[in-house]
Amino acid sequence: MPLQRIVKPKNQRVKRALERREPKAIENARQCLCIRGNKTSEVITDLLKDLHSLKKPNSMLLSRRHEFRPFEDVSKIETLCRKYDSSLCAFISHSKKRPHNLVMMRMYNHEVLDMFELAITNVQTVKSLKAVQSMSGAKPCLVFSGVQFEEQSDYQRLKSLLIDFFHNERPAKVRLNGIEHVINFTISGGVVFMRTFRIQMKKSGTNVPRIELAEMGPHMDFSLRRTRLASHELLKKASRQPKVIKPKKVKNVDVNALGTMTGRIHMQKQDLEKLQLRKTKALKRRAPKDEDSSPAKKTRSA
Repeated sequence: MPLQRIVKPKNQRVKRALERREPKAIENARQCLCIRGNKTSEVITDLLKDLHSLKKPNSMLLSRRHEFRPFEDVSKIETLCRKYDSSLCAFISHSKKRPHNLVMMRMYNHEVLDMFELAITNVQTVKSLKAVQSMSGAKPCLVFSGVQFEEQSDYQRLKSLLIDFFHNERPAKVRLNGIEHVINFTISGGVVFMRTFRIQMKKSGTNVPRIELAEMGPHMDFSLRRTRLASHELLKKASRQPKVIKPKKVKNVDVNALGTMTGRIHMQKQDLEKLQLRKTKALKRRAPKDEDSSPAKKTRSA
């Protein structure tokens, strides 16, 4: 691996740009670089533009075509991702052997971590559906259906890649009106069906609105062609979190699955005889009355 030279900033603008690229405890939103190959079809080109619009503003679409072959030599793609500070990449191509080809990859330290080559079929673009689109930069709701996403290792990595690809900045709170669209991934027979819907909130007569889904696009079906996955040790290193952002363990305090905080308090045994009570007349102790010592009442003579 060649050593990277140390770049010294020449002015304040370059210094700020280098500071933005430095490692951070809390990462910025993942940038995606969309690249077109030397030969592409109209279907796969429109699909790339739709994926670029879904990822906005954290996406960049290069207008120039590049003759890359990612599974043979990925160094040129890594150079472009380093240049534009992108940790995600989508590359499209089209040939007789591999028609409508989409390669999705993610980076770690400006090197390819995982790479999937997908065979795209049954594409319905936004242009063909003519539906109302969501706002740019809206955070989608991702839904994964299928046992293979949990059991098979290739589809587990694919699920993780799709989450990183469509995931934007993590919000502190979730607002109901802020969720505008949902992306559903369903797997059956080795084919993954991707469907995108717009969430419409209708009146229901109660405080909770009635939810309806309308087709928004893009829709596509895809299957795996080739994969290049990172080793378990490298994936563990890339997924490691710094100690700064890890929550500190508080003694005798637990949080359940619903987010309720419970605590345990250790107290010594109390002596109830010495317990200070509120001084009221009802709680005062009165001395017992002695009938013999009390003076006799005088009777009036007639």
